[in-house]
Amino acid sequence: MGEQSRVLAVLGPTNTGKTHFAIERMLAHRTGVIGLPLRLLAREVYDKIVSLRGPSVVALVTGEERIVPDRVKYWVCTVEAMPEGMGADFVAIDEIQLCADPERGHVFTDRLLRMRGLLETQFLGSHTMRSVIAALVPGVEFVGRERMSQLSYTGPKKISKMPARSAIVGFSVDNVYAIAELIRRQKGGAAVVMGALSPRTRNAQVELYQNGDVDYLVATDAIGMGLNLDIDHVAFSSLTKFDGRRMRLLAPNELGQIAGRAGRGMSHGTFGVTGEAPDLHAEVAEAITDHRFTPIRKLEWRSAQLQFGTVDALINSLERKSDNELLTKAREADDLGALKSLSQVSDVTVRARDGSAVRLLWDVCRIPDFRGISHAEHASLLERIFCDLHEYGRVADDWFGRQVRRLDRTDGDIDTLSKRLAYIRTWTYVAQRKGWVDNETHWREATRAVEDRLSDALHGALTQRFVDRRTSVLLRRLKQKEAMVAEVNDKGDVTVEGEFVGRLEGFRFIQDKGAAGQEAKAIAQASLQALAPHFHLRADRFYNAPDTEIDFTEQGGLMWGEHAVGKLTGGSDALKPQVVAFVDETAGTEVEEKVQRRLQHFIDRKIATLFEPLLNIQRDEELTGLARGFGFRLIENFGIVPRGMVAEDVKALDQDARGLLRKHGVRFGQFTIFMPLLLKPAPTRLRLVLWALSKDLQEFPESPPPGLVTVPAQTSDAKLAGYHSMSGYRAAGERAIRIDMLERLADMLRGQDSRGGFEGTADMLSITGMTLEQFADLMQGLGYKAEKGEREKAKATPAPAAEAEVAPAEGEAADVTAVETPVAEAAVAEEAGSEVAEAPVVEEVAAEVAEAAPAADAEPTIEVFYTFTWGGRANQQQNRGQQRGRRDNAQGGKPKGKGQKPKGKGRRDDGPRQFQARPAKKEKPIDPDNPFAAALMGLKDKG
Repeated sequence: MGEQSRVLAVLGPTNTGKTHFAIERMLAHRTGVIGLPLRLLAREVYDKIVSLRGPSVVALVTGEERIVPDRVKYWVCTVEAMPEGMGADFVAIDEIQLCADPERGHVFTDRLLRMRGLLETQFLGSHTMRSVIAALVPGVEFVGRERMSQLSYTGPKKISKMPARSAIVGFSVDNVYAIAELIRRQKGGAAVVMGALSPRTRNAQVELYQNGDVDYLVATDAIGMGLNLDIDHVAFSSLTKFDGRRMRLLAPNELGQIAGRAGRGMSHGTFGVTGEAPDLHAEVAEAITDHRFTPIRKLEWRSAQLQFGTVDALINSLERKSDNELLTKAREADDLGALKSLSQVSDVTVRARDGSAVRLLWDVCRIPDFRGISHAEHASLLERIFCDLHEYGRVADDWFGRQVRRLDRTDGDIDTLSKRLAYIRTWTYVAQRKGWVDNETHWREATRAVEDRLSDALHGALTQRFVDRRTSVLLRRLKQKEAMVAEVNDKGDVTVEGEFVGRLEGFRFIQDKGAAGQEAKAIAQASLQALAPHFHLRADRFYNAPDTEIDFTEQGGLMWGEHAVGKLTGGSDALKPQVVAFVDETAGTEVEEKVQRRLQHFIDRKIATLFEPLLNIQRDEELTGLARGFGFRLIENFGIVPRGMVAEDVKALDQDARGLLRKHGVRFGQFTIFMPLLLKPAPTRLRLVLWALSKDLQEFPESPPPGLVTVPAQTSDAKLAGYHSMSGYRAAGERAIRIDMLERLADMLRGQDSRGGFEGTADMLSITGMTLEQFADLMQGLGYKAEKGEREKAKATPAPAAEAEVAPAEGEAADVTAVETPVAEAAVAEEAGSEVAEAPVVEEVAAEVAEAAPAADAEPTIEVFYTFTWGGRANQQQNRGQQRGRRDNAQGGKPKGKGQKPKGKGRRDDGPRQFQARPAKKEKPIDPDNPFAAALMGLKDKG
């Protein structure tokens, strides 16, 4: 070493700049070697020196990586991989207190005792090593380093309350993953750092933390070994760890080594506990904050003077005890365990008969058990490698290649990728040994490439599982208080700073359903802040949109294209509903008011257009007196009133009043007073919505499909009383018939002998679109008795039509299909006398169009027919009782109880005074409202 050689012990707590000081000293010399405890840290120091001196003069040597340029001056190594006998000017060993580590301590102790620089040697570590170094290293100089920032204990803290820039420490892979998952859900994500990670994966994860993508780091105690990170707080999730043999409590100095990573440079740091870790005892916490720990008294040691004559001699030399009381025999390491196992294999013992073979065997046994599967399996792998090397001088190229190719896959989850990464490290180690494989350069590059691909895949898997990139980006931008840019595509997908955050549906932001906790808060805050200008632009576009882009639903919703933008609510006037706009509060009142005004304009115009005939009645100043009152009655009922509800009012109207109302399209039907133009599908759909709003229904009934003469019956519901009238149908038996078609049927029945009985005709079936059996049920619903009979079928009897399309009657409009335009009003005679006034009350139910009649080629020789006779009021009540579960009463009416008598002579409270198709009485009173009867009375007066 020479007289100028200095040996320094640079001791102090964490964050004292010891490693930085050693690097500066090494670069001041011509050559140097620095040994570091982790290949992660070795890679970090290597990158730092390369940035200062360039890659051509810096070597990196670890178990799995070897970068040695031709003009190397500075060697950065793991402690185990430090080259010996080089005669470097400078030598440094970092974290020298690991001399007391049960697993690796003997390696550090060996370097402490035997590794020296020609000009300068430095041992970097804790104050706890001072006394033992002084006793074992003659002439050592001690250099104390003080911590640059303060460290304080803050006690227990829940993970949900963990401050930003915190590191949570776990001591098992499962524990680390569980904590990282919890932080992802509550805080948006965490980076993961473990000693088993490759440098590439670890660096990528650290970068996530260092650049602020995440504010939390979950790590094993690997972060205690010199990794320099911007950590403000360290939290221990446990105070125990498995040391390879047993679970044990961490010593205060071990806790201090990890806790000391909090605070960097002049920034103060804190530490505490979380999860299931108990609160630290006051004296332990104080020892950590004051950096006062029990001095290390004994070091782990294993003899460096190995005997390679035989395997047994080698084992004996490795198990030799030291004469120095400060050096305690190290427990059996993995390499010694593997040597003992292979010494029992006959093929190995036969080969290992000379010194070179024993030395080769020892080199093979020092291959680390990266896989950690079992000692037996690891020994089996070492046996194959040793036998190949001994017999062929190389590991078999084809076998080696198969092992590497088998691992060159990047599919699978985190555990699968981690396992492959551990396996490839074995083959990377083998490829790094000089002379063990053919074409060393090729296999070193190949194994490194596989490790890099697996490392990248593992980093991606870790990030995908434990980091919500979207939340981390948004949180960082919010924290920086920068204006964020939101983009909305034509489908409404919203991205903020390139991250998908949800969808804009109308004027409401629908957040991504996968978000929860802190993530959801961050997305909501960032998204609504960034969407503010989009809300205003969208409101302007909506306000200028044509009515054709807006529509209402049968449940009272208001739609703009595919998105709900509001709903209708009842107002003081049934024909003037109010609008509630669906607008996020954060969009602002200006946007909300603009959307609401546009929707109100839309619905007002829609009602004005579809109900123009009805509203014209309201505006007609010629309508006065009873006619005007009756007009308002029609308006209140949206243009359709069952005649039974207004029978007295109809009787009170004179011919002039009726004529004025007919000019507005009002038809005085036998069963219903209605406006045919309002039976079209569009007014019907809107009428049902307005009616449901007026009745304050929670669920609105749907309008029947357009174009059907009959529709299915609806279940009775008191809240839905009047539904069939509003939908343009009238209940009768099991089915309901459209009110204009029912009026045409009434015209046919008027000329029939209902007292003597009459048969249903093909015209009757055609106008209803029913089969004979369905028509019989309909007639019973109208109050008739139906008697079924059979007879021989006449040859020329035409089959009854079953189409929904009906031929127009004389004097009617031609279009009676009810697909778009209802049947035009027929010239129907008004009430014809007192006998007619006793016609049945028809209740409102719905029914479907029946199947077509049997084909002609299946024509039976016997035909079925029905004879109908008027059953009177009793039959009508009986039919209604049988159908009550399916019928719909007249609007606002209620079914009568058993035995209850109708009010008033000759009429029912829940139905109109109807025509009865039977012969007229001799003293038949003449209805002055009937235009034909009025003419007849005039002739009589002249006579």
